[in-house]
Amino acid sequence: MPKFMLLLFDAPADYADLTPEQLQQVVREYGAWAQEMGKAGKLEAGEKLADEGGKVITQSGVTDGPFAESKEVLGGYFTINAASYDEAVEIARSSPHVKYGASTHVRQIDAH
Repeated sequence: MPKFMLLLFDAPADYADLTPEQLQQVVREYGAWAQEMGKAGKLEAGEKLADEGGKVITQSGVTDGPFAESKEVLGGYFTINAASYDEAVEIARSSPHVKYGASTHVRQIDAH
């Protein structure tokens, strides 16, 4: 079965107006969504990335990232099993991430 990566992008402002209780609800929603995918045999892996932003590696060196001018940040990912791109898109559309106005990119993993 093909594997797909769901890349979760958001902007810091997406969650700025939420209370701590509302943020906890978002976390619970992600947990429930991941459990549903696991029970359906779709979930391979998934993690939230650290907020620190990481490093950008280029031929000319290493810099901190993301940059201030970035409008979105990769905040996490899920690796899923899906029979087709269409099924992967449907799974991504059910993500709490989309519900809160952020975007999810769907990319098929190259089996080679």
